[in-house]
Amino acid sequence: MELVLASNNPGKAEELSGLLAALGIRVIPQSQFSTPAAEETGQTFIENALIKARNAAAYSGRPALADDSGLCVDALGGSPGVISARYAGVDADDAANRERLLRELGDSEERSARFVCLMVCLTGPHDPLPLIAQGEWAGEIATAARGDGGFGYDPVFIPRGDTRTAAELPPEEKNRQSHRGQALAALRERLPQLLQS
Repeated sequence: MELVLASNNPGKAEELSGLLAALGIRVIPQSQFSTPAAEETGQTFIENALIKARNAAAYSGRPALADDSGLCVDALGGSPGVISARYAGVDADDAANRERLLRELGDSEERSARFVCLMVCLTGPHDPLPLIAQGEWAGEIATAARGDGGFGYDPVFIPRGDTRTAAELPPEEKNRQSHRGQALAALRERLPQLLQS
């Protein structure tokens, strides 16, 4: 079985490919179909996930999987939220986004946060009943970046009950507990049926 991944983020593609391989599902990056990045105009994670999945399915002519994920920090009113990847500007890289986050939190003692993932799988661009799942990963924001693994905000996110950042976790351990891993686990039983229909 094959799924087109509606993402140009290499870190996300690697993570999802590893999670889906266990289900016997091969992930094909949308770039193989010359799919342009969808304009994420939604105000919520679910809206953006649907936009991306429908775009990838339209260009590829195949079932597509998309997620919209972000980091919600309580002391910042839920920011960066849906603009997590663009927090320090449209062309900002992961390091710039982390730097802005740490700068805005400063010395605040309130550092609770959670990663959120809304995942959508659909058979085609007009699928009226896409599969939708959500995952959340609670933790807190470190005072400085640590670790070489993962991507995005992983080096500054300490999962609840741990002392390591997400970037310091082995990939298998991260995949088991992450917001993306949780969302995918919620889709796991229904995904093969959707792809065989």
